[in-house]
Amino acid sequence: MPLPMAFLLGAFFLVGLGALYVFGRRLAKAWVTYRGTRVVVCPENRELVAVEVDARHAAFSASQGHVDLRLDTCTRWPEKLGCGQECLGQIESAPEACLLRNILADWYQGKSCVLCGRSFHPLHWHDHVPGLRAPDGTIRAWDGFRPEQVIDVLATHAPVCWDCRVSETFRREHPELVTDRPPRSGLPPSMA
Repeated sequence: MPLPMAFLLGAFFLVGLGALYVFGRRLAKAWVTYRGTRVVVCPENRELVAVEVDARHAAFSASQGHVDLRLDTCTRWPEKLGCGQECLGQIESAPEACLLRNILADWYQGKSCVLCGRSFHPLHWHDHVPGLRAPDGTIRAWDGFRPEQVIDVLATHAPVCWDCRVSETFRREHPELVTDRPPRSGLPPSMA
């Protein structure tokens, strides 16, 4: 291959790599920013609704220089499918603040488990998901609530760590397999 052709191919490769870097970064940032369930106030009826942004569309539009948001799902659909999607303004102004997992993480931060007293550290939503103790004393998992109910649930329930949620759920579902023993005296509380 002649030298000018190799130089030309190398230049095209570097330009392509640079464009991929610039547009790929925008695409990835928008996709990460706009994915996930969000809780917003519906402008039409002033009630909380759960929505998901079309993160793929937002990412591709961001790669072209301007993020264009549109909803992918809403708890008021299909009845209100043709709405003007004015709730997107709330997401544009504070995309992290209305993200459901951030609302929950902020609520757990600084709290301790109501059963064992262990404090909550940064949450990992992909594995050890904490739970809640309802006012009637039952232990509940998050998958038992609709996302738009989260604000009301947080106002009336107490935090429970993953360990206590799992053990108390097991105790409730299989009481015949559980033996309660009184703590042994003379041992530190952590070993009793």
